[in-house]
Amino acid sequence: MTTRRTFLTLSAAVPATALVAPGIATAAPPSSLPAGGGRHKRLTNLDHLRFLLEEVPLVEDGSHTTYRIEQEPSALAPWTYADADGDGFRRIGGGTLDPETGYYTQGAYNADDISRAAVVFLRDWRARGDRRSKEHAYQLLRTLTYLQNDSGPNAGRVVLWQQDDGTLNPSAEPVELPDPSDSAESYWLARTVWALGEGYAAFQRSGHRRFANFLKERLDLAVAALEQESLSRYGSWVTSDGVELPNWLIAGGADATAEAMLGLVAALEAGPKDRRLRRALDRYGEGVAAMGTSRAGGWPFGAVLPWTGSLGFWHAWGGAAPEALARAGRARHQREWVRAAVADAGTFTPQVLASGGPSNAWAPVPAEAQIAYGAHGRVAGPLAAAEAGGGRGLRLVAGLAAGWFFGANTAGVPTYDPATGVTFDGVETDGRVNRNSGAESTIHGLLTMQMLDAHRDVAALATSITGYAGFDGLQVLDAAAGTLSAGCTVVTPDGGAWTGEGNLVGGHYVSVPTGEWVELEVEADAGSWALPLAWRTAEEAGDAEWTVVDGPVLGTSANGGTGSAGLTEAEGSLIPQLLEQPLPGGVVRMRCTSRGELRLNALLVRPAVATAHYSTTDGDAVLYAGATPSGTEIPALAPGTGRSYDADGDPHRRVVAGSIVPVLAGGFTITT
Repeated sequence: MTTRRTFLTLSAAVPATALVAPGIATAAPPSSLPAGGGRHKRLTNLDHLRFLLEEVPLVEDGSHTTYRIEQEPSALAPWTYADADGDGFRRIGGGTLDPETGYYTQGAYNADDISRAAVVFLRDWRARGDRRSKEHAYQLLRTLTYLQNDSGPNAGRVVLWQQDDGTLNPSAEPVELPDPSDSAESYWLARTVWALGEGYAAFQRSGHRRFANFLKERLDLAVAALEQESLSRYGSWVTSDGVELPNWLIAGGADATAEAMLGLVAALEAGPKDRRLRRALDRYGEGVAAMGTSRAGGWPFGAVLPWTGSLGFWHAWGGAAPEALARAGRARHQREWVRAAVADAGTFTPQVLASGGPSNAWAPVPAEAQIAYGAHGRVAGPLAAAEAGGGRGLRLVAGLAAGWFFGANTAGVPTYDPATGVTFDGVETDGRVNRNSGAESTIHGLLTMQMLDAHRDVAALATSITGYAGFDGLQVLDAAAGTLSAGCTVVTPDGGAWTGEGNLVGGHYVSVPTGEWVELEVEADAGSWALPLAWRTAEEAGDAEWTVVDGPVLGTSANGGTGSAGLTEAEGSLIPQLLEQPLPGGVVRMRCTSRGELRLNALLVRPAVATAHYSTTDGDAVLYAGATPSGTEIPALAPGTGRSYDADGDPHRRVVAGSIVPVLAGGFTITT
């Protein structure tokens, strides 16, 4: 479990304090994942997720009860973590295990994983009619609704943690907000809405009316709780470093809100006339769409921002916003929502792939581990955007993104095993693989495989990928490594790299007083873009002029003037600023001359054409993502054939990658 507002650095590792609880080993060793293969076979394998499930006793207690609790006094829940152990895994809970009580400081199971596991089994049942998956979904939904308060002042809200004897743990250690976990709306309440919505739709369609009605009652209870908090603020806006953002997102996040939207969309498919659910979906969709950004060159390149607490922070985990906007926009005939999803899919996701894959955070520079949660979102978004009206090129983007599971990651190894259903917990920036396979990773790996099984052309591309042959997405030049004029000083803040809203490159910045300068050597193709990264102050502090030494002026960047911090944790902001003119080609020296007090951290360089070059079982696949205002051409990285696509993914001309590849303005070309 992670808490966004205490973000420093994320690791894919199982917490060191998690101790081993009794469990059984899976049959296949986690080190034996095969390379991808081009011919499609069924990829979804629920064996490992089923292995994580445990029977948990449920005792009616105050406001906690569930469907048929007297007749069925137990249900199912997945263990939170699974620690790789020789030829298999040991199932463990979160936090430290007290040997006397047998309790974890967090718990054995949690509402987040129970919700998402239920979605996996529901989708498997709907896709294949698997009765075992139907039963597992039923039992998981019974446990989930037991965690939900059915009455009292916190009715509708959800306790996050549960011990393996069924005891609820509303206040975990370390503390997670809200605390107690059912005292306010939360990520786990949003995910409960997701599971209840999909569960209601599935059981309603199959004729299981009594259980479907129970799920609908609990869904209404959850939405009523949201109406008391985020939805009660509909139409109000909050200031985030001088910018007005929607104040009615769940826990302040488009990430959490999007997962609730997925449940609302599903529920409305079964009950389209439900005014309460329609109203909630419409209001949340409006709020999440307002977190979309421009795709016209500047950071974050068309992404949907996840959090009102920072304008310079995007994270991959919980990246369901583009998928939710596409699905909701299609269902509710909201073109602006779909446009935001298409921008994220057609402009930002290619940039992510060309920058090495779904790093956990762009804060604002890509960094941190890569995990299945983030990789899943990069696949689901383009697929949903294509289905909602985006071009078919977005399906190819989804296929390339899904290559993460088959080797296109920083380790260059498969992270998912179709033979066992194991998904590794992540890959670190230095290529180390976390070979544990806990519930969250397993679930998001399976959600991705279910999409691939439903889209065989996408699966064929994804499973053909064996790794990156190379990528060129962003250069990041540390200002402190440049040539500094005499009056400049390098400052390392006492609080470390985290500013409260983002991470300083190198953990420091260069203080550049009025009239002083910093020079950086840049090598880039003509038409590439420079984006200075300064830790701006809230008050005005002048600007900085950026020139090519013995060459043209490229533009200016602001030193301050962000305005009121509003709800953010720190004054000022750390956001790359796009210069007005592109770079000339070749090796140049750029000089930044301050006309005020400047805290310069780094310079980002976005290539005129960012590239991701994949090794495949059939040769090569290459993504060329353009950032020029008009079409351009680039030397081919590998032979092949394909098409050029505009920024929306609509196909244009066929391409034979001989020596030169054409790339449309702001669009992308894919060759195989």
